[in-house]
Amino acid sequence: MKNKIKFLSLVALLMLVCAPAMAAEVNVSEGLGNFFREMGIVSFFEGDGWKNLVMILIGCLLLYLAIVKKYEPLLLLPIAFGMICTNLPGAQMFDSEMWNNEFLNPESPYYHSYGHIMAHGGLLDILYIGVKAGIYPCLIFLGVGAMTDFGPLIANPKSLLLGAAAQIGIFATFIVTQTDLPCFGFEPNQAASIGIIGGADGPTAIFLTSKLAPELLGPIAVAAYSYMALVPVIQPPIMRMLTSSSERQIRMKQLRTVSKKEKIIFPIVVAIIVSLVVPSAATLIGCLMLGNLMKESGVVERLSKTAQNELNNIVVIMLGLTVGATATATSFMNWQTVGILAVGIVAFGVGSASGVLMAKCMNLFLKEKINPLIGSAGVSAVPMAARVSQTEGQKADPRNFLLMHAMGPNVAGVIGSAVAAGILLSFLG
Repeated sequence: MKNKIKFLSLVALLMLVCAPAMAAEVNVSEGLGNFFREMGIVSFFEGDGWKNLVMILIGCLLLYLAIVKKYEPLLLLPIAFGMICTNLPGAQMFDSEMWNNEFLNPESPYYHSYGHIMAHGGLLDILYIGVKAGIYPCLIFLGVGAMTDFGPLIANPKSLLLGAAAQIGIFATFIVTQTDLPCFGFEPNQAASIGIIGGADGPTAIFLTSKLAPELLGPIAVAAYSYMALVPVIQPPIMRMLTSSSERQIRMKQLRTVSKKEKIIFPIVVAIIVSLVVPSAATLIGCLMLGNLMKESGVVERLSKTAQNELNNIVVIMLGLTVGATATATSFMNWQTVGILAVGIVAFGVGSASGVLMAKCMNLFLKEKINPLIGSAGVSAVPMAARVSQTEGQKADPRNFLLMHAMGPNVAGVIGSAVAAGILLSFLG
């Protein structure tokens, strides 16, 4: 009986495969031949198909890092899976040629035509519109704002200088990568997109790159989130190299209590001032401060919770998948990508070092000294960079508590990276 069932199942499967060929009056052998030729596995052995296979393996490696090592899994996991999907031969989920040659080409009749993308694009093409239009990064900032406490920054406004200093890595990289040094020579718009990696802010890097250099979005996004995950590995050696044992033992006074009124006024004032000074940063800063205002006002708790949870989670899935989809074999497997990954880690290191050096410089003029370790938290990897400052401080003095002090420059870094992106966009956009 079991053998009969297996035989009938095999016959049914063959009929299913051969049905299209029979309907088109094509013989079975020709139909089977067409079926096997269209299999994606065959494409791996034709032309540059091996590159797709390599990209799929890289995607699997990133999945391993996200699941097993827990390196920024919330975004690295969907990015890695999107990378796998876009490199599956024949799946047609993302068409990079449509975006590069039709959407971005001024001579094309479909120049900046989202309607053409909607009509002829794959699933990930349609979802990618949210990245290209700058929707997903702004909604991420809305959620970040709803989860952020600006109290430490308000209590110690001097920490704003540390957050600003940490953005030096962005502008230094922007300048250097345009030179004729080996592996450099990038165009200004590409250099700006690479430099923003130094801010350690994934959504900001995606926002700016999608505007200035969309062809580099895949490697830049992977670099930005990889280095954010590696903050506990990259920063400590830099912090120890630039500080003495006595500096790492500096204790700071407890921060004052910030009133509810101050917390409500702060996002309103920052949104207005930043938007007037750097209009190009208004979308990111506006969403960030709106989310924070919803949290601190206490009158729209449902909206605040939605921004923090449901909305943020949905957007993270869409953003990760579509950013991963841009990492095609053509755009990713080249020496330019290697250069971006190498320069990105230097930009991040320079940003971390600049924050520490700024703190040391401020100590020359301050009566109440700042522990230089909190300066490295000026990059906007919240709250991981602040935790690294706390950990390094306690290694020098187990009774020293720097976390809340480090949160000041940490949240200032979020504002600083958005402002830096706005400045670059106003110059080059």
